[in-house]
Amino acid sequence: MFPIRDHNPSERTPFVTLTLIAINVVVFLAGLALFQDERALSQLYYDYALLPARLSNGENYTALVTSIFLHGGFMHLAGNMLFLWIFGDNLEDEMGHIPFLIFYLACGIGASLAQFAFDPLSNIPTVGASGAIAGVMGGYLLLFPKARVDIFVFFVVFFRIFPIPAWIMLGLWFALQLFNGINVDTSSGGVAYWAHAGGFVIGLILTLPLWFKLGGGLFWRQTHGHPPHPEAAYGRSSIPKVRR
Repeated sequence: MFPIRDHNPSERTPFVTLTLIAINVVVFLAGLALFQDERALSQLYYDYALLPARLSNGENYTALVTSIFLHGGFMHLAGNMLFLWIFGDNLEDEMGHIPFLIFYLACGIGASLAQFAFDPLSNIPTVGASGAIAGVMGGYLLLFPKARVDIFVFFVVFFRIFPIPAWIMLGLWFALQLFNGINVDTSSGGVAYWAHAGGFVIGLILTLPLWFKLGGGLFWRQTHGHPPHPEAAYGRSSIPKVRR
């Protein structure tokens, strides 16, 4: 189950969101050849990925930022950029371009620190925009809890697209990060669940001043929990059931 779009196109062109997507794609393509050279890839991660053990030694603080723009594979990149595209444009619309960029980087750094706090002596490199994008999702949840998001559901013998309120999709996603962070052993690598959970909470907290400025609960009542502009009308999905 994953989101494929929301029903809330932004009123202004999301220049920062588009630029962040472009930078992530360019960085990934520029380093693609390194995936065939294990030594070169290891050096790249040593220099630019977040290595908690190095941070504990007072080294390589710049990795708190550079690690946000590295990805471990095509699907890692594609999934992150899809989430950024779905949730980033509306938040940028409300925050403004430069404040949104600062917010994005702050969420990414905060998410990296959350992962560091969980295992400060780890030598496993942490890469990806997931923590920063989790912050975007946290901010989106606070401002637009009832915005409709289309999710693609695949379950053994059928697949279909369903529109659901953002608070359900994002709430389930956050709960899954907490559950996996507590129960899944990532000491030998895997998903940085604490970076996801930490980024989400940080994004929600950093969006609170804007929410209060917009009116807090009054903003929710005026917009009914949706972005303050007309929805896109996609209609029901025509994707059929596929039977065995």
